[in-house]
Amino acid sequence: MTLRAFFLLMLCAGLPITASAGDLPTPKQGPVLRIQGSNTIGAALGPALVEGLMREQGLLKVHSEIPDTANELRVVGETAQGRRVVVDIAAHGSSTGFTALKNATADLAASSRPIKDSELLALKSLGDLKSPGAEQVIAIDGLAIILHPQNPLNQLNTEQLAQIFSGEAKTWEELGGSGGNIHLYARDDQSGTYDTFKEVVLSRRGKTLNSAAKRFESSEQLSDAVSLDPQAIGFIGLPYVRQAKAVAIVDGQSQAMPPLNSVIATEDYPLSRRLFFYLPPNGKNPWAEALVAFAQSSNGQAIVAANGFIAQTVQAMAVTPNALMPEGYQALSRHAQRLTVNFRFEEGSATLDNKARQDLTRVLDYLQQNQKTNRQVALVGFGDAKSDPARADLLSKLRAMAVRRELVKSGVVFREIRGFGAEMPVAANSADEGRIKNRRVEVWVY
Repeated sequence: MTLRAFFLLMLCAGLPITASAGDLPTPKQGPVLRIQGSNTIGAALGPALVEGLMREQGLLKVHSEIPDTANELRVVGETAQGRRVVVDIAAHGSSTGFTALKNATADLAASSRPIKDSELLALKSLGDLKSPGAEQVIAIDGLAIILHPQNPLNQLNTEQLAQIFSGEAKTWEELGGSGGNIHLYARDDQSGTYDTFKEVVLSRRGKTLNSAAKRFESSEQLSDAVSLDPQAIGFIGLPYVRQAKAVAIVDGQSQAMPPLNSVIATEDYPLSRRLFFYLPPNGKNPWAEALVAFAQSSNGQAIVAANGFIAQTVQAMAVTPNALMPEGYQALSRHAQRLTVNFRFEEGSATLDNKARQDLTRVLDYLQQNQKTNRQVALVGFGDAKSDPARADLLSKLRAMAVRRELVKSGVVFREIRGFGAEMPVAANSADEGRIKNRRVEVWVY
């Protein structure tokens, strides 16, 4: 819906409006925007983005008010004429955001996991929520596996995690540690954090969460409980590690990866995930559209970083060569720097996914601002293991060529295009989730 259409709709409904908050309408009654969904987003990041948008719109006295209901808040600003402008945020879990869209009690869904097929079907009347304009990746997060600070273990693999949280591994001694019985801490069933953990760790190994696990709606409360229990283990979004200890994770043949910003930004970290806003294509709320645009802006991404998540801002990083790398990759890392973005593809295709489409613009901006568009860029493709290694090599290079085709349109001249096949996996190839992560294209600059 355009702003003009929104104004006409409000007038036809007999609702008085002003446009004193920038160009956005401010009805005299009710919130201008209702956001529901992920606690990971809604606890701090969502309110911070709303406050940033309000200030950008010229509103005054921007602040948050906390009602009586847990995990809900109201962000409030004032127009120059003294009128309150209100955004309501309810953070009860990702699935509640899609339910609220269906019930017309929210204008924007916040989710810490991709929309499910069942939700997509249920919300079909609102338009295609998987379209590029509707599915907006606003940040990257990593699920941290946390222990008590005194626990001596420093790394675990995803198979061990499945055994632990399903209850098959019952003591720390079974894992090479000490401390007796393992105490499990987990987010509740409404949580996108739980959905992500269930999908990438438990379900792909045919396991379910042990019923003895203590469940939490609040990320902060879960983390604090783990840091007070010497026998505890839990999973949490990266900004909520707090006083607990985060361990490195191994998936399949990948290297052990701690939840560091660099490997989460590229989504190589085995438990990395995307955070989303879902904006219904039909009947868009102009404040929701403005918030999505603000979240993707440089100011919005700075707020993402300030709140402990990983911004999608493109940067160059040095990579230290090691013996596990192919020789050609070692040579590349000695002479060039890798950008903090990986291009990934829709499942079962060579089509760039929605985040990759957004990243094309970010990478192009970086290359232009740093004068790297003329033979100073290398694309490196990877794939999942195939029975025919030559086919894996070919497919990895074809994916790199797909990225090349898009950037060439904007005048980028490449130095080299390489494919390394199924080498250097970042995830296990035993499930679709891992294969998708391994099908990636890296960008390197000289």
